Amino acid sequence: MVEIRKPISVKDAIQRVMERTSALPIVEIALSDSYGYILAEPIIAKHDVPSFNNSPYDGFAIRSEDSIGASGNNRIRFQVKDYIGAGQVSNHTLGKQEAVRIMTGAPIPKGADAVVMLEQTMESEESFTIRKPFKPLENVSLQGEDSKKGEMLIPHGTFIHPGTIALLATFGYAKVQVRKKPVVGILCTGTELLNVEDELEPGKIRNSNGPMIEAQLKRRGIESRYYGILSDDLESCYQLVKTALEETDCVITTGGVSVGDFDHLPEIYRRLQAEVLFNKVAMRPGSVTTAAFVDGKLLFGLSGNPSACFTGYELFARPAIEYMMLNSSPYIPHMKAKLTEDFLKPNPFTRFVRSVYFFDGHEVIITPAGFNKSNAVSSIARGNALMVLPGGSRNFVAGDLVDVLLLGTENGVPSWNL
Repeated sequence: MVEIRKPISVKDAIQRVMERTSALPIVEIALSDSYGYILAEPIIAKHDVPSFNNSPYDGFAIRSEDSIGASGNNRIRFQVKDYIGAGQVSNHTLGKQEAVRIMTGAPIPKGADAVVMLEQTMESEESFTIRKPFKPLENVSLQGEDSKKGEMLIPHGTFIHPGTIALLATFGYAKVQVRKKPVVGILCTGTELLNVEDELEPGKIRNSNGPMIEAQLKRRGIESRYYGILSDDLESCYQLVKTALEETDCVITTGGVSVGDFDHLPEIYRRLQAEVLFNKVAMRPGSVTTAAFVDGKLLFGLSGNPSACFTGYELFARPAIEYMMLNSSPYIPHMKAKLTEDFLKPNPFTRFVRSVYFFDGHEVIITPAGFNKSNAVSSIARGNALMVLPGGSRNFVAGDLVDVLLLGTENGVPSWNL
């Protein structure tokens, strides 16, 4: 007897997944290896930045009071008494009409309270003149103006990118506390599947889902283990899924979640005594997307159709994997864009259309990436976004503002209405 599946909303499906997602342990790694991890501790300023008043330019440090009255008709002369390179300190204390030659980043010498940029001077051998007055602290970078000692600069749960690494290095974080990255198992099902290197045969197709999911994980720096294409034998399928669960932190299967004669995943979930979180979602493509939970681990049963598989990963597996690392922004970044063509046929399910998102010089545009059935592959390659068209009785026309999920980016928040 065919199981009658009741679809739930995308929002509810995501919520059920996230409620079952557990954080992975904290590990300490070298700063040089930390890109792409999630901070497990806040970054605290260990000292002021800058740690001393310094010059943001190459020029001359002066006393601002000595520049009063300077103009094009009344150039004021300064005598150069010392030279400070970056990383050096001058022992000279400035007197009246004295200056110190200073390089970018060097500390302001005693008595000085302003910096004259080189291009603002007329130089001679041991002196220079200026034609404008300078205010106290003009062209001076002040101690602590960037950050103060003890200040919390970045909270835990933040994605570590190059700017984060620069900040960690500034404060001497040679070792960084992060959340362990998960290892994800990948299994593909389908009697029609061939390996990538195989020659095509009648009725067969090459397996694109496995390499695609592996690449989606790799884009985020997540290790995967590929367990191959499952056979039609239920017992061997069950044992391979069980092994994958034991060896990894999360398992993704593609195909085998429908109600066909060779779709074994529902029976495998029963044998594992897994809690099925959902097995039908009100979305196109990928309505048969399934998620289950057993022994503290998630199993994602994605559609065998490439576009549906791709979308299911981005909507459900991606945020769960991010939340395993306690990423405070686990969802796909989103924004609004103007639609370029009509979608006049209403659909009761929310549609996720592979699309190209771009700025045309005037406004942000979203346009379909091409052929958009669930088995499409070409539009996945062309697209850089998913257009979101909520289900219901309305249609959508060119010029409408619609929600867009931006692919291949680091962080986001789930404020779009699904």
